[in-house]
Amino acid sequence: MKAAVFKEVGQPLHVEQVADPAPESSELVVKVSYCGVCGTDLHATREGLTTACCDQILGHEYVGEIVEVGRESSGNWKVGDRVCAMPFIACGKCLPCASGKFFQCANKKVSGVDDQGGFAEFVTTGSRETLILPDELDLQTATLVEPLAVSLHAVRVAQLTAGSRILIMGAGPIGLTTALWAKFFGARDIIVSELADSRAELAKKMGATAVIKPDLTAGAEDLLTQFCDVAGAPPDIIFECVGAPGLLQQCIEMAPYGGKIIPVGVCEKPDAIMPFFGLIKELNIQFAIAYDKDDFETSIAMLANRRIDVSPMITDVVSLDDLPDAFEALKTPSDQCKVIAKMD
Repeated sequence: MKAAVFKEVGQPLHVEQVADPAPESSELVVKVSYCGVCGTDLHATREGLTTACCDQILGHEYVGEIVEVGRESSGNWKVGDRVCAMPFIACGKCLPCASGKFFQCANKKVSGVDDQGGFAEFVTTGSRETLILPDELDLQTATLVEPLAVSLHAVRVAQLTAGSRILIMGAGPIGLTTALWAKFFGARDIIVSELADSRAELAKKMGATAVIKPDLTAGAEDLLTQFCDVAGAPPDIIFECVGAPGLLQQCIEMAPYGGKIIPVGVCEKPDAIMPFFGLIKELNIQFAIAYDKDDFETSIAMLANRRIDVSPMITDVVSLDDLPDAFEALKTPSDQCKVIAKMD
């Protein structure tokens, strides 16, 4: 099969012929239709905690059709079923697996990380972790189920309620989908902090009630003033969706007494905070990562029922052959938001 393969740090992905995936007896083989590019994929191609191994096929936001069903697979799967999948292929025997919390499985393998991913014509998926896609949901739109599940999980962790005042740091795909869910759950003010004008405009289409522009020289006090000028009070919940050093401390400084901070962005570098500021305000800092199976199921249902719309986020659809150039462009993004590779 053809795939876009990571070779080494500093080099573009390389499209080449590789061996077809060899599934275990409990797994499925999916012919990939689309696969989205995630920030995690970009992190994997540079030096850091999550650098990929040589010859790794990245990509975990994939959708497609089943072409092979393992003889010991779980479920009534058929060749031709339209599916997406959680990228965690778990053991199926532990307590987290029994409750659909596959990310917590200590014996899992992860598509695009330590198992081959979706930047290819075919990919293996776990039969328990695969989900059927309704006929009402087109495959291109379904590529956004995974990032939607990330932000839905974060919103659920935050226990967001109707009437909340929300600050979202960053209008990347996760910040934008967080705004979408905050609107869905009835937040009163959904204010996004974003530097790029193109992303700011996208935020308004994705549920933001207002967008403010951070002054990198002024810090947290100026950003909080901007927020209060719009919302009339400090944020009840702050979602940090960038993952840059220094932002968690800014969130601590901006949060009111008893406020919630939900770090969602992936920060791979050492950071420093002043715990005293969080202590005297009794802040709740709750990190959020990945998702449970129900987050996927809910995202699929809401997309299929047209209760949420992610179409403004999809800015580029490229072929597998053009993926390496598009991938490199995302390292210094301009107007791109969600780039999707089309495999067939």
